Amino acid sequence: MTVSELKSAFQSAYGKPAEAVYFSPGRVNLIGEHTDYNGGSVFPCALSFGAYLLLAKNDKNEVSFKSLNQPEVLSLPFDRLTQRLEKSWVNYPLGVFAQFIKRGVSIKQGYDILIWGDVPNGAGLSSSAALEVVTAYALNDQLGSGFNRSELARIGQKAEHEFALVNCGIMDQFASANGKKDHAIHLNCDTLDFELVPVKLEGVKILISNTHSPHKLDSGAYNERVAQCKKAVEQLNKVRPLKFLAELTEEEFRKIESAITDPVAHKRARHVVGEVQRTKDAVKALKAGNLKKFGELMNASHVSLRDDYEVTGPELDAMAEEAWKIDGVIGSRMTGGGFGGCTVSLVKDEAIDNFIKQVGEAYERRIGIKPEFYVAEIGDGASKLA
Repeated sequence: MTVSELKSAFQSAYGKPAEAVYFSPGRVNLIGEHTDYNGGSVFPCALSFGAYLLLAKNDKNEVSFKSLNQPEVLSLPFDRLTQRLEKSWVNYPLGVFAQFIKRGVSIKQGYDILIWGDVPNGAGLSSSAALEVVTAYALNDQLGSGFNRSELARIGQKAEHEFALVNCGIMDQFASANGKKDHAIHLNCDTLDFELVPVKLEGVKILISNTHSPHKLDSGAYNERVAQCKKAVEQLNKVRPLKFLAELTEEEFRKIESAITDPVAHKRARHVVGEVQRTKDAVKALKAGNLKKFGELMNASHVSLRDDYEVTGPELDAMAEEAWKIDGVIGSRMTGGGFGGCTVSLVKDEAIDNFIKQVGEAYERRIGIKPEFYVAEIGDGASKLA
């Protein structure tokens, strides 16, 4: 939908014009998966699609939430803006309101809010983070609260923890808040130090393949991985003090890995330590223009996520395996939390049509689901559009 179409939808929904329009993007992570909550580095970029939020003030001492993507409509008085709802999409923006209130920002003005997103739901491209960050950016602008983009990302992350009940890392919200067109973000998730790295892909495109097997982070599998990594840290602490798995180099890990007596926690830790190194190596390779090396590291990342972290599943594995067979594919891996969702591939321009045809047909034969493909454009972070 265009901004003018969204404004018309707002007028229809609320019988008055929108006073402001905001946007925040989804993201795709090129490499560095399940490292963010382990204190490691990640390498995401913002996409050109995301979440839009339109609002106008009201005089009702309440906030009304409507979405063009969801049937549920809710109006909540000010004294309920800190209370989580049971099974409602409104928890994503509501959690952000609650975080502002926790930080001492008082909500004295009512708003009518309309939301629309064009991030495919359940694709693992951060529709939830886009919604959280666009709400935070809009509130920050409306209330003049003065939070910087990194703090808005933290607000979105805490909203996800406390209202969506997913113990996510900071990557998704950070990329949505801080993205820059034609750049990826090399982010240290512990310190939030980051570098914007130009993505120069001469004759190569980023191709996202949607398995149409929706990932379900709140199913408990994601939080289970977080707990397993914590267990690994606890056991390693008996031989070496550390806060995060990402503090260890691969060599250091090999020396003390026997301290992890739980075999599952050991596999999870091995993935994290290796993935942190792969991410650093991949950023170096991109800066040096060595796309071949970058692609090899992407492939290795998928294998580790499949074998050690066990978050891929038959759909993502089929998509990656079929991609690896295509001439002109530089690298391919699952992206996002896993358990369904999308793969991200670097594909030479001349191979894209063949990729979509061959991989699409092979995936549908193997899995019985018709996939979808998007050539990604790297966009900017959160902004006010009107």
